[in-house]
This record gives sequence, structure tokens and C-alpha cells, in this order.
Amino acid sequence: MPNIGPIQLPDFPLLLAPMEDVSDPPFRAVCKDHGADLMYTEFISSEGLIRDAIKSRQKLDIFDYEKPIGIQIFGGDEESLSLAAKIVDVTNPDLLDINFGCPVKKVALRGAGAGVLKDIDLMIRLTSAVVKSTSLPVTVKTRLGWDENTKNIEEVAERLQDIGIKALAIHGRTRSQMYKGQADWELIGKVKNNPKITIPIFGNGDIDSPEKALEYKTKYGIDGIMIGRAAIGYPWIFNEIKHFLKTGQHLPSPSIEDRVAVCKKHLHKSYEWKGPKVGIFEMRRHYTNYLKGLPGIKEYRYKLVTLETVEEIDAILDEIVIKYAGYAFEKTTIELINYHEKCPI
Repeated sequence: MPNIGPIQLPDFPLLLAPMEDVSDPPFRAVCKDHGADLMYTEFISSEGLIRDAIKSRQKLDIFDYEKPIGIQIFGGDEESLSLAAKIVDVTNPDLLDINFGCPVKKVALRGAGAGVLKDIDLMIRLTSAVVKSTSLPVTVKTRLGWDENTKNIEEVAERLQDIGIKALAIHGRTRSQMYKGQADWELIGKVKNNPKITIPIFGNGDIDSPEKALEYKTKYGIDGIMIGRAAIGYPWIFNEIKHFLKTGQHLPSPSIEDRVAVCKKHLHKSYEWKGPKVGIFEMRRHYTNYLKGLPGIKEYRYKLVTLETVEEIDAILDEIVIKYAGYAFEKTTIELINYHEKCPI
């Protein structure tokens, strides 16, 4: 059982990846409903926390029903990360995660996120500073390396374990790859099967179907899988994978009633947590994903992204249920959304 310090997890846990502008409490709520075993906040700037930046502080919001949950921070300065860890400690999450994987320029080229992959000694110093500053289990999420010539994840895993991290999640791409090409799980498997490694190793990258989850679990022996983009607009993927791993059978595809019910819950949670203006505005990016595959949905989608009250949006969603009642969604591979300059590592 791949426990993280005192955190007890199922035999093969499914983790919701930390995704900037996605993994907020409303989104986490619907993923928890549908089988996510461990979740993380959006990544939080250590400098922002120290400056008391409103957006950074808001990302610390966690709720009892989400547990176990980790707060993820990033930064390139030992003192800032250390202070941020002490701030996080007070909010009482189950663990603290360090982001050494975000590839976007505004993070990586400032020596944080995946930028730290260019200086492994610095990565170790930063991680050590966090481990020493908190009573929480510390975990790390990172990539294979900076580029094709520096895939040093095996060395990184051993050194991070030596300084006290309790689990490691590995995205199977380099920073240079961003989200292009296929994730390389061979190296993730090598880390997991290294006899020196005793901490849980979670694999991340391109898991978009129950079949692929089973294949990678069997082939690489990883302790669990972290799912990011495939859960956007499709939180059912967690329970679908669990059911397939247990029975070899597929759950039925969610009906239009299922999809709209979850979309509504996501909307109402967003409204409650962010307020009417921001909550409705930021929900607009999700409608296409929840309603993907419906023929002739363009007219409704336009209304959903222009209406400004929850009541009006609920009414349109109710219309969609009536119009598409009984529509049979095809069981297809989930499209992995490319966020370009976003950061779902």
C-alpha cells in the first residue's frame, strides 16, 4: 500500500494533478465525487504567499471533504520556499508538494518549476529547506529532465529520497517537450524499479483511458497514476479506471443527465467560492468539455458563455438535457487538452 507518511491510500491510488487555473475547489469537488483518491491545489508562488498576495492566499482554501489533499508551492529561493512552507503548515493540509515540473516560460525561465531541472544541486537545497521547515510530509512533482540530453530523473529521485521526501510524481516529458509528443514511461518505470527507491512513485502523462491505466500499471509497476488533462470536463475517468482495473469491464458512459448534473454542481461551487462575477466567468472554459460530442451544441455553447446569472445558465442546461435526452455518447478516448501557456504539469 503506497502510503505517504501517515496518509493511507488505496492499493493503487488515482491522483488528481495540480493544474493552474483548473484545480480549484469547485473542480476538485466533482473529481472527489467521482473517485479521485488524492488531490492537490493549484500551484502557489512562494513569493506570492509571503507578500500576502490575495490570489495566492485564496489558493490555500481547502475543505474537509477533499482530504487527503496536498498544497503545492513553487519557487527558486530557499528562504522564500522555507517561509512559504511554514505558512502552508498552518492551513493543515495532509501534505506539502513542491512543483519542479511546470514548463511555462514565466515560471521555468525564472529558475522555478521545471527551470530547477537545470541545477539539480539547487533542487536538492530547495527541497531540503522545505523538508526542514514543515511538519508535513513533503512530496515532489517533476519531469524527466530539462531536455533530451539531460534526462536525470533517476539521480534526482535517489537524491530527493535521501533528503526526506515521502513520494515522487513524475511527468514523462522533459521541459523542452512541454506537452508535445508522447510521455516516456520507460524512465518512470526505471525509477520505480530502482532497488534503492523505497518511496511511492506515481506516473503522470497521457493517461486518457482505463486500458492505458491498466497497461502502464502492469508494465511499469508504478504505485499509482496521476491524471490531469483527461479529467477536465470528464471527472468520471477516476471511477472508470477503478472499475476497469477491478473487473475488466467498462462502466457505461455518463448520460447527458449525468454530464449536466456534474456541470451544474461545478458551476454552483464556482459561484459560491469565487463570487457571482468571477465564478460565472471562469466557469465558461469548462462547458465545451462537459458537453463534448453533442451534435449541434454550438448554439447552446454560445449562450452558456455569454449569460451572466446562474439561473439563466441552469435554464439553458435544462434545455440541453431535454433536447439530448437518450443521446448515446460514444466510448472514445478522451481528448487531452493542450493548455500551451497554462501549466497542468
